[in-house]
Amino acid sequence: MNIVFDLGAVLLEWQPAALVAQSFPAQTGSPAAAQALAKNLFGHADWHAFDRGVLAMDAVIARSAERLQLPLRDLQTLVEGIGGYLRPMAESLALLETLRELRQRKAGVSGLYFLSNMPLPYARSLEREHAFFGWFDGGLFSGDALQVKPEPEIYLQLQNRYQLAPASTLFIDDLQGNIDAARALGWRGIHFVSAAQLRAELAPLLDSLA
Repeated sequence: MNIVFDLGAVLLEWQPAALVAQSFPAQTGSPAAAQALAKNLFGHADWHAFDRGVLAMDAVIARSAERLQLPLRDLQTLVEGIGGYLRPMAESLALLETLRELRQRKAGVSGLYFLSNMPLPYARSLEREHAFFGWFDGGLFSGDALQVKPEPEIYLQLQNRYQLAPASTLFIDDLQGNIDAARALGWRGIHFVSAAQLRAELAPLLDSLA
């Protein structure tokens, strides 16, 4: 089985509401306000274009500051610093290491890959800073693919690049819509909630393949 991981909120911490609340306390007086601002910032077409690699960081900062009426310098500090907030999740990393060991023993795992919506500035810094990227057999960032999940093209790029058989490929993501897109192409999928939940769902599958 080939196992494909999303990164943000699966292997790397990603809490957008907490991030905007920390950066803009005056605009986020309640959890609901923080959630709304995070959605309006990171769920907008401008951020998706940044993810896709077709809009530069400076442009997304300027457009978002004007659209959301946010202080430009504060938003610049937030956006430029996001790479540092994407810290590895210890329990998820331990599970990835377990899967790496199974792959090395040829015990049910034939390949490990990643597929992530990630702007290029963060992608390059993550690759430099985290040794666990060396555990993967390959992967694809949206900024390099010029496509974003859940568009089918980004899944097909990964599939074709590494010659992955859909029925033998399992995708793990924290967003159900991204899982649904993978399943539509014949992949298997697990909706990530926690490392413990993922470990429990993987156990019978891996035992059957071992």
